[in-house]
Amino acid sequence: MKTFWKELGTAIVATVVLLVVVSGIYPVIIWGISQVLFPYQANGSLITQNGQVVGSALLAQGFSGAKYFHPRPSQAGTGYDAANSNGSNLGPTSKKLIDSIKDAADAYRKENSLAANAVVPADAVTSSFSGLDPHISPKNAQIQAARVAHERGINEDVVRSEIEKATDKPLLGFIGDPGVNVLKLNLALDAAQGTADKRTAEKK
Repeated sequence: MKTFWKELGTAIVATVVLLVVVSGIYPVIIWGISQVLFPYQANGSLITQNGQVVGSALLAQGFSGAKYFHPRPSQAGTGYDAANSNGSNLGPTSKKLIDSIKDAADAYRKENSLAANAVVPADAVTSSFSGLDPHISPKNAQIQAARVAHERGINEDVVRSEIEKATDKPLLGFIGDPGVNVLKLNLALDAAQGTADKRTAEKK
């Protein structure tokens, strides 16, 4: 019995020590290091505008206006719901999926003034697994550039320059594919257009 109680006491002490270290000290140390070295990433990669948080660089938002770049379709809740990340779970032989892709492709061609048989980027008509992918492919963005430039009344070269700035490169240069962050791109275009409109008004 004496050995039993000794072993039990050792186990309890070890449990308490590990609880303090693993569930207390270690997380605080990691939190502190991340706040010092990577504060932007550690706090959710939040994007602010005029002092207000307008979103996260990690989460997609819906943009429907013709002057905006449109993100991938989303099946998260009613669409782009960060509290309800989800995909469609439809298989490649699903008629519902095939029909939805066909309808999305037709709508994409129409809104971007493409030929009826033009090839459409896959990410323009299919949702990501999470429904919250903040990126679109560079090809998708380049196709949308003409529409956005026309609707905003600005030079298409300006739009394409902003696409390049909003493009996240592959990790370490070779892991993954480049992607254009739609929220960053749309906000940059709003800011650029606002500055241009202000200069025009001042000249008048």
